[in-house]
Amino acid sequence: MNKNLKEIPIFFAIDDAYTPFLSVAIHSLIENASKDYKYLIKILHTNVQSGHMEQIKKYEKENVNIEFVNLSYYIEKVKDKLYTRDYYTNTTYFRLFLPELYPQYDKVLYLDSDIIVLGDISELYNIDMGTNLVAAAPDDIIQYNKVFQDYAELVVGVAKYQHYFNAGVLLMNLDELRKFNFQEKFLYLLEKVKFSVAQDQDYLNRLCKGRTTLISHDWDVMPYVNEETKPEDIKIIHYNFAYKPWHFEDVTYNEYFWKYAKETEFYEEIIKVKESYTEEQKFKDREAEKGLVELATKENACVGDDREYRR
Repeated sequence: MNKNLKEIPIFFAIDDAYTPFLSVAIHSLIENASKDYKYLIKILHTNVQSGHMEQIKKYEKENVNIEFVNLSYYIEKVKDKLYTRDYYTNTTYFRLFLPELYPQYDKVLYLDSDIIVLGDISELYNIDMGTNLVAAAPDDIIQYNKVFQDYAELVVGVAKYQHYFNAGVLLMNLDELRKFNFQEKFLYLLEKVKFSVAQDQDYLNRLCKGRTTLISHDWDVMPYVNEETKPEDIKIIHYNFAYKPWHFEDVTYNEYFWKYAKETEFYEEIIKVKESYTEEQKFKDREAEKGLVELATKENACVGDDREYRR
């Protein structure tokens, strides 16, 4: 192998229960990635068992290195400040600490683990974002829901809801984020403002507004309402929120997940997860979605609306 291959750092953040789905994401990423790069996959965690690490490490190749990084020591310093709800854990905040944790990198990719990668991930990494802080796709759930559109503009404070991005597929300009003192500003804002709807994603949108490169929707396609999506153009499928094919039968694009899941040694474990997911748990998922709309509605009602004067 050419030892001079350009390196692409890619970060995931999980707890142990998510390891089976991470395996599917990594498998699909490697299968479709260009061989002209070396991929440095770093998995941030606090509790992944050694057996699961060994299973994931089997995906290493000549041009793929996988490292597990335990951030227990780091998160301990701020865990009491980190608000989470529903199925979220503190791992969702890990991406916000990358600029200071990895000063050796100028640019990295952060990916959620509930994804399938169908495109060449190096194309995403090579997107030119100039001096912008991040590059990401508009969030589908925001784009098709009036309550969330208002929330993005009124509560988070983005100029237009179309500019509110999803942080599950994120190209991060660590060099510019450090110059911006992102972590210091995030920790300050964390003490002053509590975003309870999308949490870390809301903080990212608030802090990075005006310095975000919006990328093609094809890099962050969600199983939601978007009639413009052409299957042949999809680069990444993001099974975000409650739209998990390992929980529900009728998730759009579930066939892509199962295609790659069957090729992993976690397949039987994933099947057991699906079979053991109760109707009560499914009901709670649906109620959580309704509750999120209600929460955003309440947040919107607490903020004055001067948008008609700004447009």
